[in-house]
Amino acid sequence: MNRSHRPAPGVAPGPGHVHAHGQDRGHAHHHGHDHEAPGDVDWDALATLLEREAELRAPAITEAAHWLRELLSGSAASKGRAAGNGRAAGNGSGTSGGGRPSGGVRRVLDVGSGPGVIAGLLAEVFPDAEVVAVDQSPALLERARVRSAGRLTTQQADLPGDFAALGAADLIWSANAIHHLGDQQAALTALAGSLRPGGLLAVAERGLPLRFLPRDIGLGRPGLQARLDAALEDTFAEMRAEVPDAVDTVEDWPALLAAAGLAPSGTRTFLTDLPAPLDRTAREYLHTHLARQRGRLGEGLDATDRATLDALLDPGAPTGILARPDAFYLTATTVHTARAAGTE
Repeated sequence: MNRSHRPAPGVAPGPGHVHAHGQDRGHAHHHGHDHEAPGDVDWDALATLLEREAELRAPAITEAAHWLRELLSGSAASKGRAAGNGRAAGNGSGTSGGGRPSGGVRRVLDVGSGPGVIAGLLAEVFPDAEVVAVDQSPALLERARVRSAGRLTTQQADLPGDFAALGAADLIWSANAIHHLGDQQAALTALAGSLRPGGLLAVAERGLPLRFLPRDIGLGRPGLQARLDAALEDTFAEMRAEVPDAVDTVEDWPALLAAAGLAPSGTRTFLTDLPAPLDRTAREYLHTHLARQRGRLGEGLDATDRATLDALLDPGAPTGILARPDAFYLTATTVHTARAAGTE
């Protein structure tokens, strides 16, 4: 039976169109799984996309930042394996000695910061620290500067060449940036070299893929998201293979951090769970997300799945992502941490 236009039950009327550009994160060397060359990037649209995504995940990232503050203060020894409230058990006991009062955190780096949403959250959790948004893109850094009303310091860096210019820090955060560098182990080792004694490196990589639709959505074949995930994994592998000086690496992040000369201090996963029905902001983000997937995967999908994506992107259709009542937003951010030796 052809299900490509079977209406979902109880669907509300469709709202208007939203401009679609971008998916997750993604410019030349940072922020996820869009891999345009720098000259191909629409920086304004990308910045808007990155801001929307980070804002949706802000409560989870804020929770993660508070955990990092506990680790730095040495008060999280009993929490490294805590589970619940969307958090998974971690590697390590939560602290590896050292530690410092949160007021002693003087400098924080967000490496691969994009437009600075997460850097801004870190600034809220570490109010006495200089928080530095580090990115390759001057346009995104300007967005970060304006967004923070001057609270953030910005630093343009083209990694891996500029690792030595980052300067010393008590906390280094990097989310979905390391996998864009050819030698991931060397990148972590370079970041570890920028930590002050007792400082903490926090790396957020991969986690769990975004889920936002039921298995059967009444359009096309059931299981669309699973097929999109498989296709995206293929494109991710192709991206890694094409990165200059790429080195095959087993992505055991605590082991990689240990090989960088650090003591693993815990891994935790933080859930972002927005149930259906979603508000307009989340729906617009998902529309943008799907539009980017449709453009990236293109002929790599079969005709039925392409038609299903087109139907989901239709701004006036009651079965489109902007209108359907069953759309949700569920994802997990996994943060791996490790500490430099010594105390200050």
